[in-house]
Parts: sequence; C-alpha cells; structure tokens
Amino acid sequence: MQRLKQPMPPQSRRRQRGISLIESLIALVVAALGILGVVGVQMRTLTDTSTTVRRAQAIRLIEDLGERMKANPNALAVIDNYLSDFSHNPTPTNCPTNGCTNAQQAAYDLAIWKQSVKVLPLGQARIFTPPAEKGLNAAQKRQLGVMLAWRENEADTSSAYKDAIDTTKIKDGENYLDGAGTEAVCPANFTCHLQYIPVSARCAPYNPSGGAVGATTQFYCAGS
Repeated sequence: MQRLKQPMPPQSRRRQRGISLIESLIALVVAALGILGVVGVQMRTLTDTSTTVRRAQAIRLIEDLGERMKANPNALAVIDNYLSDFSHNPTPTNCPTNGCTNAQQAAYDLAIWKQSVKVLPLGQARIFTPPAEKGLNAAQKRQLGVMLAWRENEADTSSAYKDAIDTTKIKDGENYLDGAGTEAVCPANFTCHLQYIPVSARCAPYNPSGGAVGATTQFYCAGS
C-alpha cells in the first residue's frame, strides 16, 4: 500500500517565502548600486566636459583680444591703455560712429571684449604687464598677460571651489600654490586661465618728401 506524503507544516512554508523575499531585496540593492555607479560616472563625465568647454572658451576669448590688437595699427603705441583689473568694467564709447584717437580705440576694444568675457560663469578678466617687462616704458613693452577667471560648479568637501585645474597654480606636494607671481593671482573660489600674448607692431610706408618721385620710402611703425 502506497504511503501518502504528509503536507508541509505551515511554519516551513512561511520560512521558504521569507528566503525568496530576502533574495529579491538583495537583487534590488545590487541593481540600485549599479545604477548609482553609472549615474556617478555620467556626472563626472559631464563635469569634465563642462570644464573643457570653459577652458576652450577662455582660450578663444584671449585669441579674440589678440586679434583686436592686431587690427588696431597703433596697439603697440598705446599698450598701457589695455591694462585692466578684474573689477574694471568700462562702458563702450561711440568710437565706430564718431571716430576716435589711438587711446580711445584701445579703450573701445577693451570694453567690448570685457563684455564678451561674461559668457563664462561669473566671468571676469585682468590684463597686466608681465613681470619681465616691469619698469619698461610703453615704447619698450611687447606683450601683455591676460587672466580669465570663472566659477566652477563643483566644490570639494571644505565648500571651497576646486582649483586643481587652475592653470595659474603649481603643485607642491598635496597643495596648489600661486605660481604666476603677485601680478597674476587667481581670485578665491575661481578657476583661472593665464596666457601671455604678444602685441605686434604694424608698419606703414611713409614718404618724407611728400611723395616726390625717386624719394626714399621709409616705414613708420607704431610705438617706434
């Protein structure tokens, strides 16, 4: 005679259901950790991309200033008129309509350029005389230092904005120090890009005898 199987006690059935629930919870936790890891990688990638874009914008802005100086034939002669501090925000004059002097043209280019710097988050700029040219008169200077500063959207644990990607800093062990001298100190909680640009001279032919045939042509260079 075949024996019938005894039904499983209710306690055992409940215990098996509990084991299945625990396994499901563990799977959910593992899946959640994996998703959080992917999101973290994506956020880090977005941050790095944003920093790269801003760095490229800063380089292009400095190139734009250099092109403006090249377009001004007397930029070298009025090189000191391009000097500007972070807090200096000049208002553009009506130079294109009314005409202007060499100094006014430099002031106009500087004002327009400083407005374009605001495309960076809290963007500001400083133009200064490089340390190597300190003490020289305007006719002897040949380059300018340009520093662009903007605010990053990432802070470290001390609530201070990161400066590890600041091109004005040099690394000394675990610390980042100002390495560009006192003339180019990045503002606190800002990231900066520092670059030195040459100011070229444009020379024009000049005939001292008023255009007489056979007269020797000389060249006049701004700032000479």
